[in-house]
Amino acid sequence: MADSDDPTGDMSDGLQVELFHPESDREPGDTNIQAAGFDIHPVVFPVALAIIALFIAVTILLGDTAASAYTWLFNTIGDTFGWFYLLAVNVFIVTLLYFAFSKYGKIKIGGVEAEKEFSDFSWMAMLFSAGMGIGLMFFSVSEPLYYFQNPPSFFGAEAGTGGAAAAAMAQTFFHWGFHPWAVYGLVGLGLAFFSFNRGLPLTFRSIFWPLLGERIYGWPGHIIDLVTVFATLFGLSTSLGLGVAQVNTGLSYVGGDMLGAVSVPTGTWPQVALIAGITLIATLSVAAGLDGGVKRLSTLNLYLMFALLGFLVIVGPTVYIFGTWVEGLGAYFGNILALGFFTGTLNEAANGTPTAWTVFYWGWWIAWSPFVGMFIARISKGRSVREFVLGVLFLPSLFSTLWLSVFGGSAMFNSLMGNGQALATYNEVGQTVAMFALLEQFPLGVVSGLLATLLVITFFVTSSDSGSLVIDHLTSGGKHDVPRTQRIFWALTEGLVASILLIGGGLTALQTAAITTGLPFALILCLMCYTVYLGLDNEYQILESEEFAETIQDLSERDDMDIVTAGDEMVTDISERSDDAATGTD
Repeated sequence: MADSDDPTGDMSDGLQVELFHPESDREPGDTNIQAAGFDIHPVVFPVALAIIALFIAVTILLGDTAASAYTWLFNTIGDTFGWFYLLAVNVFIVTLLYFAFSKYGKIKIGGVEAEKEFSDFSWMAMLFSAGMGIGLMFFSVSEPLYYFQNPPSFFGAEAGTGGAAAAAMAQTFFHWGFHPWAVYGLVGLGLAFFSFNRGLPLTFRSIFWPLLGERIYGWPGHIIDLVTVFATLFGLSTSLGLGVAQVNTGLSYVGGDMLGAVSVPTGTWPQVALIAGITLIATLSVAAGLDGGVKRLSTLNLYLMFALLGFLVIVGPTVYIFGTWVEGLGAYFGNILALGFFTGTLNEAANGTPTAWTVFYWGWWIAWSPFVGMFIARISKGRSVREFVLGVLFLPSLFSTLWLSVFGGSAMFNSLMGNGQALATYNEVGQTVAMFALLEQFPLGVVSGLLATLLVITFFVTSSDSGSLVIDHLTSGGKHDVPRTQRIFWALTEGLVASILLIGGGLTALQTAAITTGLPFALILCLMCYTVYLGLDNEYQILESEEFAETIQDLSERDDMDIVTAGDEMVTDISERSDDAATGTD
């Protein structure tokens, strides 16, 4: 792993800067204000803070009216713009696949001399922990159970039957599979390319350099980054709110219903108290930085996930689980194109699936995409475009379907062939308790329930950590390293916003915040498809140019250099040869 945070690498100071970087004398954060332990952009930071403060004040002052307003806004956006969300995400997945499997797939993030900053395992651990951890824990049991009782009309299945179970798994796979990871992948690729290959600030404004040029440092760029800050903050708050609701219910259910020992109160104020406590833990981790805190906790998350996953595979209906996975994948792949465009417009009996579920998810993913995409970009230097896409799009998606099969499949087994207690508890208490009610049906339910609660907490912390790092980049003009005080400030702000949303409208407020901020950001992402194409095409032309060929010819004559080319002779890697290799010794 590289020790430096320099976005262009040691060797690229000559080659990459000379041939690939735009002609600009601007540096990330060159107009920043530095005071009181902060290093802030003079426009983005104060404007973002002022609007966030205004939002908090209005939500508190509106009181009960805020909940009604959030419900109205959620339904209005879903009913009016649902078609746009569905169409946009399909465009994103096609665009990303084109970049990966076209001639641009051989382009290396960071330039031909860039080295990987993190091992493959650490990269995947951080990628997945930042992407969907809390959401998968919250919905992996409750969503299949919901569809089991309310199968989407798209599948034409009868509620409570095996057909409904198959439909439930396919619909859930769709919501957690390739489409959301395509959104993350597209954003991450754009941010990584323009930061590492062009030497521009690691902010969203940089992606629009091909269209705006130097104007990215003016108000057009400020507006882009401000929208990104809000999308990141509210998308993250949605996940934190869902996570703390599950932690609250989990502690209450395990301590009270399962052990009969501790009566943990549930509700908005206990959840706000939990947010405060967990946020304090998150501040300690975020203060330690990317390597010291986030990386270690992300790796811990992965081990805990595998432990919980492996436990249920062993003690649960193992054969049924894997059968569910295979059959669910078949139904998912067989219907993925039609599901991707299903709005329910021509079918009045859509059971609310497109608006209540798919549109919310797509808005949530889009709102989360600056957060997850920027974090993925930050850790993906040295990987080819094709490797990046295959890693981000396929592996996490398939792992998500496996996770959903283990927990959702076990819930289907309990409903169809078991005592049905998981479904009964879900109907009685709600979706936050679904996972714990399921784990109770198997041996060591208390232990696995506590492990699940711990996992949600660690996901809460890593999400807050990663979100703080991302918002720091945005509000510091794209600087890669920001003061510890500033990271702590944003970690506390995220917890505060999540708490206010819970107080002001509960789950509906969280969902509304996600899809509302996701709507304008979806427009930005659509335009981003074109700017990323322009950037990759320009990079490819330079790699094929005579000037670059002459530079490579000079380097190839040196004994201490290794040059790797693709099948069409395009250079894909340049590195310094080791002393032993250069001298020909063993």
